[in-house]
Amino acid sequence: MPMEMGEPDPGRRRHDGLARRLVAAGLLAVEGLVIFGTVFVVLPGVVVDHDLGGASVASQDRLKAVNDVRTTLLQVVGGLVVLFGAYATWRQLRVSQDGLRATQEGYVTDRFSRAVDQLGSDKLDVRIGGLHALWRIAEQSARDREAIISIQAAYLRTHQPWPPAGPESPAAEVPINDIAPLETRAADAQVALTALGVLCQHREQSWVNLSVTDLRRADCDGLWFPEVNFDRACMEAAGLYHANLTQASLVSVNLRHADLTTAILRRARCVLADLRAAKLVETDLRDADFTQADLREANLRKAAAHGAVFHRADLRMADLRGTDLSTANLAEARLSGALASEHTRWPADFDHTAAGVVDSDDPGPEPSPLLQPPGMTWQAPPLRSSP
Repeated sequence: MPMEMGEPDPGRRRHDGLARRLVAAGLLAVEGLVIFGTVFVVLPGVVVDHDLGGASVASQDRLKAVNDVRTTLLQVVGGLVVLFGAYATWRQLRVSQDGLRATQEGYVTDRFSRAVDQLGSDKLDVRIGGLHALWRIAEQSARDREAIISIQAAYLRTHQPWPPAGPESPAAEVPINDIAPLETRAADAQVALTALGVLCQHREQSWVNLSVTDLRRADCDGLWFPEVNFDRACMEAAGLYHANLTQASLVSVNLRHADLTTAILRRARCVLADLRAAKLVETDLRDADFTQADLREANLRKAAAHGAVFHRADLRMADLRGTDLSTANLAEARLSGALASEHTRWPADFDHTAAGVVDSDDPGPEPSPLLQPPGMTWQAPPLRSSP
């Protein structure tokens, strides 16, 4: 199509732009030469004449002085060039790092979104994959850890409520020996619980809410749950060997037959908790509150319970051999039929015989936990005490 009158030729426009750039480059080159000539040709002579103050010197000496000034100027310019190059490299590195960080954050956000979407799947293996993906993100990204801990806790509260709500969960009245471990009947819940027990070791927020959850026969061995709220949860026959429950809230929790051997319950709040036949061997119970707790038939051998509160607690038939109760509060505690040994330490002026405690031989060293079945799989013996 013929070009309309007055419309500029595109080729001419490109030619004009190129010409302008060439002219600008030429001007810059001329300016550079002028500056270079001024700095390295004129300036050294001016500096030398100024320093001489009009004194007459041999031309050879003056030439040497001018050359020395030029050498110094060259060194200064070379240093400036090096500094400018270093600064440019640093700036480029910063830009590259910022770009890489933005790319990584976008990648983490994408992984986070896909993992959360997986939690809503009706397929167990997909949900487990999503939970593991969130777990890994939390270990790699500190800024996402708190959100992932909250998501894992919410997942447990909604998928494992107590009392059980879904048809796939065993009913509340089913005997504990007829219930499979949590990792068998609800593998996704066990993964979420394990992830929490690992991530809570380095969390920043104060409390994690796992109250009113069904954690019967859960595997919590060696996990960290400091300042976690387990109020009114059912943790019957759960394995909590060497678990960290420092300052945890265990109000009205069901821990019947739970294995808390060598666990840490320091300053834990166990008010109204059901700990019948629980294993608390060599457990750290210092300053814990067991007010009105049911500890009948519980095994507290060699537990450190100084400073613990057992006000109105039921310790009948409990094994207290070697237990340190030296500064414990045993006001109105029921101790009839409890076992004690010569290594049991009582509060000053406390008459354990009048309280119905039975003196017995010390059992000696405790057997290795490696020789015993895991707490969440062993068959719990029938309780001798009535409900």
